[in-house]
Amino acid sequence: MSLGEQWRSARPKVAGLHLDSAACSRQSFAVLDATARHARHEAEVGGYVAAEAAAPVLDAGRAAVAALTGLPADHVVFTTGANHALDLLLSSWPGERTVACLPGEYGPNLAIMAANGFDVRALPVDGHGRLDVDTAARQLGVGPPAVVHLTALASHRGLKQPLAALADVCRDLGAALVVDAAQALGHLDCAVRPAAIYSSSRKWLAGPRGVGVLALHPDLASRLRPRLPPPEWNLSLTVIERLQHGEANVAGRVGFSVAVGEHLAAGAEQMRARLAEIGRWTREALNDVPGWRVVEPLDEPTAITTLTPTGGADPQKVRAWLIDERGVVTTCAEVQRAPFELTAPVLRASPHIDVTRDELAQFAEALADATAEAG
Repeated sequence: MSLGEQWRSARPKVAGLHLDSAACSRQSFAVLDATARHARHEAEVGGYVAAEAAAPVLDAGRAAVAALTGLPADHVVFTTGANHALDLLLSSWPGERTVACLPGEYGPNLAIMAANGFDVRALPVDGHGRLDVDTAARQLGVGPPAVVHLTALASHRGLKQPLAALADVCRDLGAALVVDAAQALGHLDCAVRPAAIYSSSRKWLAGPRGVGVLALHPDLASRLRPRLPPPEWNLSLTVIERLQHGEANVAGRVGFSVAVGEHLAAGAEQMRARLAEIGRWTREALNDVPGWRVVEPLDEPTAITTLTPTGGADPQKVRAWLIDERGVVTTCAEVQRAPFELTAPVLRASPHIDVTRDELAQFAEALADATAEAG
């Protein structure tokens, strides 16, 4: 049985055609069962007793995240999602609050940066929106910001950013690299040992919604000043304990731990290679659909394919028609997703490793029909 067939057989039968893993992937039976079992255990013995019993599973989840990021397991913090993780980090930041990021930075990230008082400056990019590493190195060398922030794979454009090369630049300059890996963890190689990296559970790792993760380099963790509990209380809590202070959906964290474990068991490198292959298949299938232009290069090693309308089609209406008439789930990426790069909405397809060429051909046919009917 192929890797894709194994992935599909491990999940409930999909109702239609799911091409939206960059938004929310499909959980496996094992993840669903682990989440439900923990919730049941809470009802049987109480939430806090159940949480103590789940500690080994959560530790295994932290260790799996550590393997994917190159950072220590005891510096992995569970959060409610990627946005929460970034807010936790930036609200705890010591000293100067300046950040350099791509012009196509994710809109909600920019909002969190602004809310935490960070002055944003742009990193240089090429004509595709990919980081120009050499120019960035010179720019950062002249006036390094407090934070160099890189979204390794954007949600509105499936371009692989040169994460490893930027990590080398930041390491040489002593700059703090923070990585948004919401689309990249489980999709691209993220084991670059940055100052911090954060992600969500629900995308390519196929965990539950409402769970995320923040992993920290010990050097950065030692300098952070979390808001809660107030530092002046002088409680005997470590920075990591303070960052994960508060109420938690432990069942979701258990499910995420199982999901990331499944990913490693399947083979992270094999998963990356398969996703790259799926991306090529998708672009080949969609390249000649009338009224649309595929944004990414054919061989871009990601499974996110973005479509720009060329004949006036409305991506939001097309998305709705595909769901209502054919059961095909995609995403309409609005301008606010990347407010300083996108000029109009785009349609995004993001199948996981179980998609077949026949299904992609069905999607191409459905997209042509949707464009004629709803565009």
